Amino acid sequence: MKRERRIFSPEDRLAILQEGQREGNVVTCRKYHLSPSLYAKWRTKYLSKGVEGLKSAYKRIDPELRALEEENERLKRIIARQALEIEFKSELLKKSPVLTKTRR
Repeated sequence: MKRERRIFSPEDRLAILQEGQREGNVVTCRKYHLSPSLYAKWRTKYLSKGVEGLKSAYKRIDPELRALEEENERLKRIIARQALEIEFKSELLKKSPVLTKTRR
């Protein structure tokens, strides 16, 4: 049977640690179905860094934000290519001989 991954917020983790101090680690771990090693890891991080240590080490990037960033990069490449074309064409115009008008 596959167990679903649970996500605890930093506030939840802090509440579980405080409850563990009051009622005991083993009782609290059984109540919340946590492994003692996970409880110990949370406790170590809390003691070393405080509440900041209980926050997730990784950030989830919003899919909309990721799509906007990719769009931004694509547009930057387009603009860079156009600027290069304009510069190339202006250099060609400087080097080409000027056509003179013929008088009739």
